[in-house]
Amino acid sequence: MNRRVLLPILVFTVFLLEMKAQDPQFTQFYANPLYLNPAFAGTARCPRVCMNYRNQWPNISGRYVTYSFSGDLHMDAIAGGLGVLVTTDDQARGTLKTTNASLIYSYKADINREFSIKFGLQATFLQKKLDVNALNFGDMIDSRRGFVWNTKEAIPSPQKNNADFSVGMLGYSKRYFFGLAAHHISQPDEGLLGSSKLPAKFTAHGGAIIPLEKNNESYLSPNILFQSQQDFRQLNLGLYYVKGAFVAGLWYRSSDAVIALIGLQNGNFKFGYSYDVTVSKLAGNTAGAHEISIQLQFECKVKSKRYRTISCPSF
Repeated sequence: MNRRVLLPILVFTVFLLEMKAQDPQFTQFYANPLYLNPAFAGTARCPRVCMNYRNQWPNISGRYVTYSFSGDLHMDAIAGGLGVLVTTDDQARGTLKTTNASLIYSYKADINREFSIKFGLQATFLQKKLDVNALNFGDMIDSRRGFVWNTKEAIPSPQKNNADFSVGMLGYSKRYFFGLAAHHISQPDEGLLGSSKLPAKFTAHGGAIIPLEKNNESYLSPNILFQSQQDFRQLNLGLYYVKGAFVAGLWYRSSDAVIALIGLQNGNFKFGYSYDVTVSKLAGNTAGAHEISIQLQFECKVKSKRYRTISCPSF
C-alpha cells in the first residue's frame, strides 16, 4: 500500500507541464570528476576508471539511488583527453529511471611552466523511462475492492529520448585549481506528458593544496563548489585532510547537510565513503544519504614530454 500511496504523488509532482527537473548530485564530486566538469577528461594522463553509488534518503519508501561509471585518458595525438560517462538515476524503485550516456573530449593547453588550462565538450544521449503499469490513480479505487477500475487520466508516454550538450573549463597549477561548467546548454525536452525542458545547470568550483610536510606526504585542501539550476542554488564549503593513504573530509552544504568523508588511497586504488547528515526540515525522516566511490588508476607509458596532472582531492 505504501507504493500505491507514493505513486500518485510521484505522478503529480513529476509530470506537471511546468515541472523543472534538478540533476542528481554526488557528495564526492571529485571522485566523479567527469560528472562534475567535462574538462576533467584526461587530467590523470593514464587510463582512469571511476565507479560511484549514492543512496539518498533511504528511510523514504520512494528510494532515490544513483549509479555512475566513467573512464578517461589523455592522448597526445589529439592534444587532449577522451572520456565516457554513464549515469543512471532510479526513483521509486524503478518506476522512473533516467539514463545518460556521454562522450567527452577535452583540449589541454600549457599557459606557462606553472599553469595549465583545459576545455571540455560533452555530448550526451538522454533517456527517461516510466513504468506506466506501476501507476495508480484515484479514479481506479473501489471502496471495497481496491484498485480495480480503469483510469480516465491521461497516461504519460513510457519513454523519452533526446540529445544533450555540456561544456567545461578547468585551470590548475601544483597549488590551486578552479573550474567552470555549463550542463544542458541545449535544454533538451525530457517531458513524458507535454513539454518539459531540462534547465541548464551552472557550476563553479575551486580549491587549493596547503602542504603540511615538505614531501607533500600530508596536506590540507580547502574547497568550494557552487551550483545553480533554474531556481535551485547550492553552496558547498569543505576541507580535506590527507596523510599518506588516509583521507578525511568535512563539508557543509548550505541549509541542507553536514557531510563526513573518509577515504583510502593505496597505489592505483582509491576507495571513499561519505555520509550526509540532513540538517534541513527533513532531518529525522530521511536517514541522510550514503555514498561510495571506487577509482582505479592504470599505469601507462609516459613519454619524455612533460605532462602536468592536476593536484586536487580524489573524493
